[in-house]
Amino acid sequence: MSTESTESTQSTGAMRYLLFIAGMGGLLYGIDVGIIAGALPYLESTATVAWKLSSQQLSFIVAAVLLGSVLSSLFAGALADAIGRRWCMVLAGALFTASIPVISLAEGYTPLLLGRLLQGISGGLIGVVVPLYLAESLPASRRGRGAALFQLMLTIGLVGAAVIGLTQAQNVDAATQAAAALPLAERAAAVFTAQDSAWRSIFWICLAPGLVFTLGSLALKESPRWLALRVHGKGALPDASMPAVSREPLASRRYVLPFLLACLVLALTQATGINSILAYVVTILNQAGLPGATANAADVVLKVLNAVMTVVAVALVDRKGRKFLLMLGSGTIVLALLAAGLLFRSAESGQRDVRAAIEAQVSDGALALRLDEAQLATLGATSALPQQLTVAYAYGPFTNVQSRRSDDPLLQAMQLRREDAVQDDSVIGAFMRRWHLNPFADPAQARSAPLTIERAWLGSVPSETHGWQVALAISVFVAGFAVGPGVCVWLALSELMPTRIRSNGMSIALLVNQFVSTVIAAVFLPTVGYYGYSTMFFFGAGFTVLYFLTAAFLLPETKNKTLEEIEQHFVGRGNRVQPG
Repeated sequence: MSTESTESTQSTGAMRYLLFIAGMGGLLYGIDVGIIAGALPYLESTATVAWKLSSQQLSFIVAAVLLGSVLSSLFAGALADAIGRRWCMVLAGALFTASIPVISLAEGYTPLLLGRLLQGISGGLIGVVVPLYLAESLPASRRGRGAALFQLMLTIGLVGAAVIGLTQAQNVDAATQAAAALPLAERAAAVFTAQDSAWRSIFWICLAPGLVFTLGSLALKESPRWLALRVHGKGALPDASMPAVSREPLASRRYVLPFLLACLVLALTQATGINSILAYVVTILNQAGLPGATANAADVVLKVLNAVMTVVAVALVDRKGRKFLLMLGSGTIVLALLAAGLLFRSAESGQRDVRAAIEAQVSDGALALRLDEAQLATLGATSALPQQLTVAYAYGPFTNVQSRRSDDPLLQAMQLRREDAVQDDSVIGAFMRRWHLNPFADPAQARSAPLTIERAWLGSVPSETHGWQVALAISVFVAGFAVGPGVCVWLALSELMPTRIRSNGMSIALLVNQFVSTVIAAVFLPTVGYYGYSTMFFFGAGFTVLYFLTAAFLLPETKNKTLEEIEQHFVGRGNRVQPG
């Protein structure tokens, strides 16, 4: 009896439970990606004051989840082979659960970064092992919908994270209004307390789903293909119950072509900018013109739209096929990103260069200014609309970017100081510099370097109408991603890889995926500070054009095909054999 028919005889109850726990894995993955969006504005407002974090450090906090995913992707496949898919899922859930108190109780940069890294390691394991488990445990007729369910629950995780962020945003707005009549110092203290409580509460609420996934994974049955490989040896499967695995060299086209194609698809998925846009969406919409709670509400709408369109993709993926949905989705993404980029370009073109006025206020290698009415007059602001000042500065090789808005209820001072921009040297950095291998900046070079104002812009905060136009463009982007790459990327990851290399191949491909995502997240804030938000949107549109071409001309259709039939697609015509 074939594997597919054996798997199809599983009880309905067991199948539903399998899909439920796998879906909870998707939920945690979505929380990993989305929870920082609602927390970031309040973390930025409080941490930059209490802990003196730079924009680069804030970017690292956002990117830490993705960096953790890169680290865990290095060994996820080998770990899943060594201890099994089920125990790997248990470990991933335990790491996520442990990360919550580390983050929520953090009182500095290091524990916060560590907690986010733990979440990323958990996400990297989930991203490999859950699609792997589904691919190996579901029959071909259900595999597309099973993987799509993982993505659907991922989008629900994003919705949940957005709702949590909206709730806390409303609490902060209420606290701000209640403190409006207080003197400035007392008002600032009250708002600071509300914002600090908000981002910590956002993370605490995420503890429950982590516990459910961890405990629920303990009751799962192990993947039948993993059990067979363990019992009969890697690459040797039992007679009639499993198809034979090829003994061709790993450098053969049977393995190399699908591996490279999967890596390309996953890299281009992240090059659209999806993770960074979702992580920074509240900040993006604030910059586009939407006020605080309104931006959080728009974030919720975006995440709900993501979930709804994923339901559409679930219904279509086994009917229309992966190739069609990827072409439809990537084409939509290109149009949406171009629209968002053009909208931001129109707003950013109205900014004025105020570098000379800012340089004139530098004293003793530092600068402190508050964007009040007097300062606005000094900088030559003429519009009655709220203004935003962005300053890019450097001490020797160390650069940083800061922004302030005149309608900020705290009206925090912009302080450019050496100790905030120059990070202490690291052991790794010092070691690699000693051997002339490290391009990282040397703190010694910045100890006596003067403060240099590299760029400074002042412009009106865009109107709320402009903000909604950007929100609409991002909505189209999210809808296109949900219908195409959102669902199909997990299928590409699990379906294209041949059985012999599936676990380790998926691990490496996801490593490529997370590496691209990490790089984009890490450079996002400095890049938009220097070059504007339009640059990041145009960058994503360019890579998505390549995505469309890959889907159209390189990707095979895998709909309703067994894993072994898909593997045969990449075998040379003269070497094709019937599976089994």
